[in-house]
Amino acid sequence: MNKAHLTLFALLVAGATVLGAIAVTRTTHLGRAARHTNDAALAARTKQLDAYAAKLQKELKATPPALPALPKAARVSAVAPATPPPRIVYHRPSPVVTVIHSHHGDEDSHESDGGEGGGDD
Repeated sequence: MNKAHLTLFALLVAGATVLGAIAVTRTTHLGRAARHTNDAALAARTKQLDAYAAKLQKELKATPPALPALPKAARVSAVAPATPPPRIVYHRPSPVVTVIHSHHGDEDSHESDGGEGGGDD
C-alpha cells in the first residue's frame, strides 16, 4: 500500500473518531438536560396535585348548610304528578319480500357423465 494512501486513510479514521466522540458527548448532554427538565416538571406537577388534594380534603370535611323546608304544595306535587306520562306504542311495518329468480343451470345439465361432475381419475 502506498504511504500517501495509508496516511490519508489514517487521517479519515481519526476525523471520524473525533466527530463520533463529539456526537456522543452532545447526545449524553441532551439526555441529561432532558431528564433534569422532566424531573423539574414532575416535581412542579406533584406539588400542584398535592395542593389540589388538600383543597378537596378540606371541602370534604366541611358540612353543607341545611336545606330549607319545602312548602306543603311542593311536597304534594312532587309525590303525585298531575298527569300520567304518555304511552308510546311502536308498530313495526310489514316486511317487504322481493323474489329474484335467477337461472343457475340446474334444470338443463349438459354434462354427459350423469351430472355428478366427477373428475377424470
